[in-house]
Amino acid sequence: MWSYSLDWRELSPKIMYEQQHAPAAEEQQPTTGDQHQYARGKKAVAAVEGSMSPRRRMDVEDRLEIVDLSGLSLDTLPRPSLNLTIICKLDLSNNNLQNIPESLTARLLNLMVLDVRSNQIKALPNSIGCLSKLRVLNVAGNLIECLPKSIVNCKSLEELNANFNKLSVLPDSMGMELPNLKKLSVNSNKLMFLPRSLSRLTSLKVLDARLNCLRSLPDDLENLVNLEVLNISQNFQYLESLPYSIGLLTSVVELDVSYNKITSLPDSMSCMKKLQKLSVEGNPLVSPPMEVVELGLHAVKEYLSEKMNSGGRHLHRSQSGSAKKKSWIGKLVRYGTFNGSNSVRHREEREGFILSDYQSIDGLTSPRHMGMFSPRRLFSSRTFSSR
Repeated sequence: MWSYSLDWRELSPKIMYEQQHAPAAEEQQPTTGDQHQYARGKKAVAAVEGSMSPRRRMDVEDRLEIVDLSGLSLDTLPRPSLNLTIICKLDLSNNNLQNIPESLTARLLNLMVLDVRSNQIKALPNSIGCLSKLRVLNVAGNLIECLPKSIVNCKSLEELNANFNKLSVLPDSMGMELPNLKKLSVNSNKLMFLPRSLSRLTSLKVLDARLNCLRSLPDDLENLVNLEVLNISQNFQYLESLPYSIGLLTSVVELDVSYNKITSLPDSMSCMKKLQKLSVEGNPLVSPPMEVVELGLHAVKEYLSEKMNSGGRHLHRSQSGSAKKKSWIGKLVRYGTFNGSNSVRHREEREGFILSDYQSIDGLTSPRHMGMFSPRRLFSSRTFSSR
């Protein structure tokens, strides 16, 4: 499959449709006011067609796949005379469009890229859910307040750019319904929360949610196993804390939490082994203190690691609910659970996991031995054995 496109800035929309897609009909001359633009368009078409063989020219006319109507100051879309099912990319960016007709979207069954950025669109059509092959959707720079629920039917969607709109909420089920989404950009909106289902986007690599009004992040971020770039900066006075699960994003390379109201970084962030760039400026940080932050990323991770290994003694009592989770994760890291070490040679070096003699599991399920498997005893510094 090969694509054919002209520089449609040289052609009027009328010439674009009629010149390219009215094969047998007699060519209709435009009005006097359009004569100059018509002549330029006809010359451009002739130049391209002259370089093609008759067979290829016929194929091109029948299989136009890229339509570029960008930068034409369109207020409304011209009525198309071509078969919309052959279009794989439609560029309507940098116009004055206020809406996209439902009937138009519903017929773009093979569309893979839709670019409508920098218009005056207030809402996307519900028929966008018909675009089952859509991979890239760019609606940045519009006036959209919410995305249609039908967008979750775009199962092939890999990139969604909704920057610079008026979004206050995202569809609740988007995390469960868009399994192929790799890049989500929603910066410069009015979002107060991200949907809890966001943690189900296991293919996501880039999440940009800066310049919003975020109060918090979803708790189960550790499920974003492929996330590499996370930017939640410039939520200013709204974002005061980060979830402990942010430290379990082991694939993250770049993390930007700058210009928020965060006072403490979770000690779990010491587990982010691939992290190469951390931006925390503009926060009233107390833990780690700024003198540690100024020493660089390595110093920050060392500080947080020491805090984790201390067993949560640095935690405030008011955070007792999350303290249990922190204590468990810290000890799992200390005993090598996250490192996948199963070596017999190192097994005896771990505290509190070894029984003096082998016993079958049946023997350990009696009431006298049930207490041996409680978290308190498993993580104790003593070694337990049956009597």
